[in-house]
Amino acid sequence: MSLPISYWHVDAFASEPFAGNQAAVMVLERWLPDAVLIAIGAENNFAETAFLVKDQTGAADWELRWCTPTSEVQLCGHATLASGHALLSGDGGDRVTFRTRHAGILEVRRAGTGYELSLPLSKLQQRPVDGLLPALGIDAPVYDTVAGTEQTSVILLDSETAVRAVTPVMDALGKIDRMVIVTAPGDHSDVVSRVFVPAWGVPEDSVTGSAHAVLTPFWAERLGRSEFTAHQASQRGGDLTCRLEGDRAWLGGPCVTIVEGKFYLTG
Repeated sequence: MSLPISYWHVDAFASEPFAGNQAAVMVLERWLPDAVLIAIGAENNFAETAFLVKDQTGAADWELRWCTPTSEVQLCGHATLASGHALLSGDGGDRVTFRTRHAGILEVRRAGTGYELSLPLSKLQQRPVDGLLPALGIDAPVYDTVAGTEQTSVILLDSETAVRAVTPVMDALGKIDRMVIVTAPGDHSDVVSRVFVPAWGVPEDSVTGSAHAVLTPFWAERLGRSEFTAHQASQRGGDLTCRLEGDRAWLGGPCVTIVEGKFYLTG
């Protein structure tokens, strides 16, 4: 038999097609086995596929999980923004909430012509991470998470040129179980970054919401203000607004629907 699943392909943090970060959004009637979810993530072959099931607990509108082509992750920002876009498009309302297994309750709401996404913060501490700087081919301060949803390392560089010049040895970086962010003051935005996650099946991510949940308090402290603009300098590229509000990072940006239809699961 064939099970049709509602499907969206969305470019998140993008105002036009072929920019930002691609995500698949899939609405399920019930949770499928974990291996099937990961196999679907591999079939879609985006950085993340978001899976939604109506929340029966009353804590949120939907349950939400995310899979890369190789594994399930604890937090994904851009695919959450894409999920909000898919659900709120048309007459879907002004806000939607998601209950997650590791990141608590997340919210997406309309903001102007785009959306804002609320994510939990991470706390960093300057400390070395074995093998990280040699894998990146640079020498700079490393800040590593001591509290947060995902294990993350932030490397602070002095310029956008230095960020764009980083050429990781992906085989070596893939042995380090972290999301790795290189960042600096931007030339045309307040902050610029690149994000590498080969250990989780994503060599270089296009635009990473969860990374900016880490960067929001990091840069708010250094800039001396709670709001700033950010650019992720991947091949596709993407722009975000970042705002620190209490214990949350609010990330803003538009989305574009590329495909809407059915995914057929046979078996």
